Amino acid sequence: MEKLVSGWSTSRTTLPESYIFPLETRPGELHFGPDGNSNIPVIDLDEDHNHDQTSIIQQIIKAGQEYGIFQVVNHGVSEELMDETMKVTKEFHEMPDIDKARECSKDPKMRCRLYTSSENYSTEQLHYWRDALVHPCHPLEEHMQFWPENPTQYREIVGKYTEEVRKLASKILELISQGLRVKPGYFSGELSENPIVLVNHYPACPEPGLALGIAKHCDPSVITILLQGDVPGLQLCKDGKWVVVPPLSHAFVVNIGYVLQVMSNGKLKGAEHRVVTNSSVARTTTSLFIYPSNDSIIKPETTLTDACNPPLYRAVQYKDFRSYYISNAADAEKVHEFMDRHT
Repeated sequence: MEKLVSGWSTSRTTLPESYIFPLETRPGELHFGPDGNSNIPVIDLDEDHNHDQTSIIQQIIKAGQEYGIFQVVNHGVSEELMDETMKVTKEFHEMPDIDKARECSKDPKMRCRLYTSSENYSTEQLHYWRDALVHPCHPLEEHMQFWPENPTQYREIVGKYTEEVRKLASKILELISQGLRVKPGYFSGELSENPIVLVNHYPACPEPGLALGIAKHCDPSVITILLQGDVPGLQLCKDGKWVVVPPLSHAFVVNIGYVLQVMSNGKLKGAEHRVVTNSSVARTTTSLFIYPSNDSIIKPETTLTDACNPPLYRAVQYKDFRSYYISNAADAEKVHEFMDRHT
C-alpha cells in the first residue's frame, strides 16, 4: 500500500509536485464563510413540522431537479449515534499507519480496504489529499468480521449507524419513487442491495489552494448519504460556479447519484461536486453509498419515457458502468458519453 497522506503531511510546509493541480482545476483562494449564492435546500423530514408528506416529496424532487443535492434534518437517526460515529471514525484515522493497515488487511476478498488518494493511485498523474477506508455493510453478519477491530467500538458503533442510515436511505428513495410516480418499492431489492461505507480523511493541507481532496465528479450511486461533521470542504458545482455545502449540526447531506439520473431519464440530476482542504484542521466524513447489485441493469424507467421523452441513456449492467467509471477516474464527460444512448 502507498504511504498514507496522514502519515507524512504534518512534516510538510509545501506540497509535493504530484499533489499540485493545474490552474484550471485547482481551487485557488478559498472562503468558507456564509455563501449567499449557495442556498442548498434543507428539508425537514418530520411531517408534523413540514405540513405533510406531499410537501416533503415536492421539496425533494425540486431539490433533485435544481441542485442534485440537499440536506435533511429531523431524519430519525439519533444525534448521539451520529456523534459517536464521527468520534470513532476520527479515532481510526488518527491511529498509526501500520495499525490502520493491519486493521484493513483481514478481508481475503479485499472488500474492506484502506487506500490513499484514489483506487487508481499507481496510474494517476495527480494525487488527491485524502486517505480512505471503504467496506461493505450489508448483510452486517457477513461483512462486519472484516471491519477494523480498533478502535474497539468501531464495529459496534458503525454497525448501528449503517443500519439506521440504510433505513433513512430507504425512506428517501421511497419518497423519490412517489415523486417520480413509479411503482412503490421501485428502489428496493437489487437497485439498492449493495450499500458501501466510505470514511474519508482529509488532513490539514499546507497549501489548500493548490490541492484537492477529491476532484469534480458525480457519485456512481443511486443516492449517497453523507455525515460531514462541522468542518466545511464539500462544494457543489452550480451554474458553473463552486458553492459551499455548509455543515449543519446533525444534518445529513443527500447526493443524487448518476445512477438515479439515468433511471429518472434526466428528471433528477446527479450532483457534480468536489472536496477542498484547509490549512488548519483535518476533516473526516462518513458516506453511505447506495449501489445496485453488480448484475442489475441500469436504464431509464420505461414509465418515464414516451415519444416526447425518449430514453436519454442506454441500458448497461451496473458492474460495467462502475468499471468504466473507476477506470476513467470519474470523468463526467467520459461517463456521460459512455451512457449516452446516441453515442
